[in-house]
Amino acid sequence: MVAQAAMASETPPAAARPLAAPGGTGAALVARLGTARTAGDWIGADGRTVVAVTDQAAAREVRRAGAEPKVVPHSMNELKSATATLRSAPRVPGTAWAVDYRTNRVVVRADRTVSAGDWSRLTRVATGIGGFVHMERTKGTFTTRLNGAQPILSTGGRCSAGFNVTDGRSDFILTAGHCGAAGSTWFADNQGNQQLGRTVNSSFPGSDFSLVRYADGKAGAGADVVAIGGGKGVRITGLADPSVGQRVFRSGSTSGLHDGQVTALNATVNYPEGTVTGLVETTVCAEPGDSGGPLFSEGIALGVTSGGSGDCTAGGTTFFQPVTKALTALGVRLIVSAQNAGGAPGGTSPAPAASAAQGAMAPNAASPGSSAPVTGASQGSTLLARLTDTRNVGPGLLVIAGSLIALVATRYIRAEQDRKAYQRYYSATWG
Repeated sequence: MVAQAAMASETPPAAARPLAAPGGTGAALVARLGTARTAGDWIGADGRTVVAVTDQAAAREVRRAGAEPKVVPHSMNELKSATATLRSAPRVPGTAWAVDYRTNRVVVRADRTVSAGDWSRLTRVATGIGGFVHMERTKGTFTTRLNGAQPILSTGGRCSAGFNVTDGRSDFILTAGHCGAAGSTWFADNQGNQQLGRTVNSSFPGSDFSLVRYADGKAGAGADVVAIGGGKGVRITGLADPSVGQRVFRSGSTSGLHDGQVTALNATVNYPEGTVTGLVETTVCAEPGDSGGPLFSEGIALGVTSGGSGDCTAGGTTFFQPVTKALTALGVRLIVSAQNAGGAPGGTSPAPAASAAQGAMAPNAASPGSSAPVTGASQGSTLLARLTDTRNVGPGLLVIAGSLIALVATRYIRAEQDRKAYQRYYSATWG
């Protein structure tokens, strides 16, 4: 299932993957020490876990646990207080902010749509918070990655499928919430005759996720595989929250398979349509139509594409809705490979799984995951792959043509009615 793409890289040999230091994850160390003494964790270039701490005693504890400490001046409590102040300020579309763990500051970005007056007002708010709030302009525009100009195979526009999930009774596609409100219909064929499913739950803005229930209730064969082109795929074995510094991969129906690094967590983006919080910020590129596509690493599901700026020619910033939060809110489970579910094919994950990619290897050694054939349709194509095929323009063109005809007809009828009404008025008032 999922978006068709081209393979971006080969899986490196196991010998090229250095193990991280023992002693538990950075998140566990942060939880034990507390947010008043820490300021986040990330994966270093050598694959070791780094934890930001505010005192030497905490640094000694981190070293004993086998991780690397970095003493910083501001705790996570201070950084979160700064983001809360930014949220309470008047909303400015085209802005985004996140905590940069590695530099121990809050980074506020504004795209080219933000006026000089709004930028000045936001700068005054940042100055009032403190010098650890960094302001910068960014190229491009922060937008959701929905291509509304080409509403292909969906009443809401062209998006990319994310992951297959289930509630135990029916199977669903997890995708982005901005792709379409509840009731949006998706098709699996060029003519729009075969309904793939309907959006039954959608959250946007605030969050950015939705569920599309399969029309026949089942995802079918290969539900645990993310297609990456050429009849190949990546087997999904679990889910987790990503870590800062982790190498990640995204698949989308417009731009295919691309990779990058996680740069921040719990990011806030003020899209023109509304504000979304709790997002994962990355250096992975994306383009319109990639919305809803899967984010993963080493076969671990991490997120679905929300939006960002830039493109896959010049590069840019892309934000993702975390999978774990979406599944918890929706009350569904990820469909994973049989060996990880401990049962028949198409098993489900009972709870978020710890990611082997999180701190277990150097970021540049990570791969999409173990390869698997894409089954369930000829030429490596499934219903969900056909859904995201850019050649399937039939339903969109039919919708556009029908809308234009209806618009012209309505304008003509209204014009005739107005003309006749004016004639009657003119005749009655002339003499």
